[in-house]
Amino acid sequence: MNAPRPHPDLSLRERLALTGYGQLMRLLLPLLIGRLLWRARQEPLYRAALPERVGLGEPVRPGALWLHAVSLGETRAAEPLIQALRQVCPDLRLLLTHGTATGREAGTALLREGDALRWLPLDTPGATRRFLQRHRPALGVLMETEVWPALLHAARQSGVPVVLANARLSEKSLRQSLRFDALLRPAARAFTAVLAQTADDAARLRRAGAPEAAIEICGNLKYDLQPSPALLATGLSWRAGLARPVVLAASWREGEDEPLLAAWRAALAQRAPSQPRPLLLLVPRHPQRFDEVGASVISSGLTLVRRSSWAGTGPGALAREADVWLGDSMREMPAYYACADVALLGGSFAPLGGQNLIEAAACGCPVLAGPHVFNFAQPVARALAAGAAFQVPDLDQAVQQALSLADDAEAQAAARQAALGSVAADQGAAARMAARLAALLDPKPAELSGSCRAGR
Repeated sequence: MNAPRPHPDLSLRERLALTGYGQLMRLLLPLLIGRLLWRARQEPLYRAALPERVGLGEPVRPGALWLHAVSLGETRAAEPLIQALRQVCPDLRLLLTHGTATGREAGTALLREGDALRWLPLDTPGATRRFLQRHRPALGVLMETEVWPALLHAARQSGVPVVLANARLSEKSLRQSLRFDALLRPAARAFTAVLAQTADDAARLRRAGAPEAAIEICGNLKYDLQPSPALLATGLSWRAGLARPVVLAASWREGEDEPLLAAWRAALAQRAPSQPRPLLLLVPRHPQRFDEVGASVISSGLTLVRRSSWAGTGPGALAREADVWLGDSMREMPAYYACADVALLGGSFAPLGGQNLIEAAACGCPVLAGPHVFNFAQPVARALAAGAAFQVPDLDQAVQQALSLADDAEAQAAARQAALGSVAADQGAAARMAARLAALLDPKPAELSGSCRAGR
């Protein structure tokens, strides 16, 4: 494979960085494929369609809108955007790409006749070039934080405009990107448009190299996500059979298990005999951790029942008496939020940056966040200001405050109303982004609703 011809606006330093990156990625290719096969031991979908990982596979008809959502969270965020795009572009054909098994599985539900689903190729010069030559999309849309140097360089050489949608960049990620500015700054410059979530994101993206004229502030697509009424009803049906407080550990991450279980045991020991015994509903972020987390619960001396054990029949008598429910299912978070009195925000009690709490708010579930929320600072700040969330320094205090809130029906109802109101106030990003993307697909689109603000 020949190295891609550098774009003329690259400096010598940037050309050398891109060339070196491409050579490194070629050398790493066997290891990257091996890692996918290793992950396939627990998630077999990683073994599917492996030629697509190097830019091969069945080509699609040229002219599709190519949208990349790396994993489950980005795929769910893309759903309202795709719906809004179909309203303003009824003939839209979608090429949907993913990087993870959970994303690809969820993406299947977003397809219509004429659409296609593929893996995003690994970021080597040859794979990315083949991908674009094979599918020839009219426009590319990368969700949130997906900045791939070889892919964006190949798109620029191929004349494919690419947009970064629902774009966000934390201060920590900005510092990391500036360490590799010779590689990542030209990638950021390659975007035709950058549709940022907030003014702070826009400012950081500008510092990372995104063109001033390309940056617009459109809001956060996740506020437009509507929880499934069926799943909300399912969660409420689980809750109806329980006469005890329910605390949800939502999207729980590595490094948080042992502190949570220790804090939970301590809280149980402090409960008065007259108080109902609370239930911990523990939902790991990654499915490959289900067994590991279940084993940790059992070894801690707490009784465990897995969500998968009751299928569609609802929790039985054994589950109603257990200390912990393990949420070992996928795409049921609205049910878990509807069942809970309050949620602890996973990823925020270890230095992992937190998780998205917008879905919890949309389900009317109050949230307690730990100190580490840098990946979602703006949504957390808005939820705190609205009274929909509360921030605590550690898990011991979080568990105690969660139980206090679960025991206080009046305070809980106020927090639920604040959560629902905070989501409604920030909706509309999908329509604004769809208008901008439609304008790139068609210079004279039909009348569209909403517009983004210039990122200045």
